[in-house]
Amino acid sequence: MSYLKVGIAGFGVVGKRRKDCIDRHPHMHVVAVCDQTFDGEGTLPDGIRYHQDYRRLLTEDLDVLIVCLTNDIAAEVTIAGLESGLHVFCEKPPGRSVEDIVRVIAHERQHPALRLMYGFNHRYHESVQDALRILRSGELGRVINMRGVYGKAKLITFNQPDWRTKREIAGGGVLLDQGIHMVDLMRLLGGNFTEVHSFISNSHWGYDVEDNAYALMRTANGVVGMLNSSATQWRHRFHLDINLDRGSLILGGILSGTKSYGAETLTVVQADPDNDRGDPREQITRYNKDTSWDEEIAVFADSILNDKPVQSGTSEDALRTMQLVFKIYYADAAWRETYNIPNPDNHE
Repeated sequence: MSYLKVGIAGFGVVGKRRKDCIDRHPHMHVVAVCDQTFDGEGTLPDGIRYHQDYRRLLTEDLDVLIVCLTNDIAAEVTIAGLESGLHVFCEKPPGRSVEDIVRVIAHERQHPALRLMYGFNHRYHESVQDALRILRSGELGRVINMRGVYGKAKLITFNQPDWRTKREIAGGGVLLDQGIHMVDLMRLLGGNFTEVHSFISNSHWGYDVEDNAYALMRTANGVVGMLNSSATQWRHRFHLDINLDRGSLILGGILSGTKSYGAETLTVVQADPDNDRGDPREQITRYNKDTSWDEEIAVFADSILNDKPVQSGTSEDALRTMQLVFKIYYADAAWRETYNIPNPDNHE
């Protein structure tokens, strides 16, 4: 196979960004797209065919389906892609609920030759990759605790569509939409959190989805994580502080399309509590280019072309991260009762 023929379902901001990555890949080529904003069917100036409905897109001669659709239909279209014999890459979150990803996995298991990957893009940022490499080397010892903040100033920022404020489409607010990245990284770096306490609030913006989530979590082996996912963070912020036996890893800022989260840095702290008096040696690396989108697509293509399992961003990763998001929702009794949040542990 000289190249993989790709269809993109959902051709908004993210779909176009994924196309740019595919255009730069030597063994992938976009042949068709779909989006509800198209008026019928036709051909774009660059020769790519377009459709209004994803079902029409699936009639094209494709090898790969990229799903960049709203949360309410992401799982449906992912399943349709698998049932059409296609490898599928789906943006996060995998759906509106844990039940959605459970349904997808049931269909994935019926097609073991196909590759399914989820777009937890922050995993592929260089700062995160470097932090993960240091953590796994063991040079700083075991993780003791983690503190994460990921926040923006509104539920709808810049040119995002307003479906993110509608529970029937989105399934959740800032935690499920943006905070899921921090939840995923805390799982990746700290392990699976099994005990969760939380406060969930929509008291500021007044939508029926949350504008703040506060969580205190603990793994079975004692790693404690604290998280705030916020849509009232007036100065946009991404920060993850990981404290280990012999030092710390501090992820600060994240390179993004908006450029509003500040410089992306990794601070490596070498602690010597007996001698440094709380002012240890630090090494700060600043990252000036975001290669994560290209790297993520390249890893997905490699898994298909070389018949290798997906290593990061698997359906299992998506399931565990969604379960933790909904553990956070479920742990607030008032929120659970108001919005009838089911117990995510029922899908263990």
